Amino acid sequence: MSDTHGVHMQIGQVAARTELSIRTVRHYDDVGLVTPSVRSAGGFRLYSEADVNRLLVIRRMKPLGFTLAEMKDLLAALDVLDDRKSSAADRKAAVQCLREYRTKTDESSERLRQQLAYAEELAELLGERAEVRVRAGRR
Repeated sequence: MSDTHGVHMQIGQVAARTELSIRTVRHYDDVGLVTPSVRSAGGFRLYSEADVNRLLVIRRMKPLGFTLAEMKDLLAALDVLDDRKSSAADRKAAVQCLREYRTKTDESSERLRQQLAYAEELAELLGERAEVRVRAGRR
């Protein structure tokens, strides 16, 4: 089965490519975030490269704390910008949406950097404490 971008992939292949579980990919279909491009004669989900790219956007959003509604909103804005038939007003609104989500992404990224710094500080402290115990002959 082919589309204009190549071969359609089964859900297991998509899960492997996106590093998402099959269950998560199915969930995103169930909630309407990424609907497979086609279904096989047997009813199996078949995904295009564009579907995989949408899943990758979602995968990037998830650790930043975006809600499902925000994910849908951002994907819709990206769709508007990808559609050459979109009106100027729709494009303008989509660009504004992207700007707002860029700001949220930057803020969330900063919070994650701070959390990572705390985790690295803890790892260093634990390593130092373990080393002191080993040198003192206490394990």
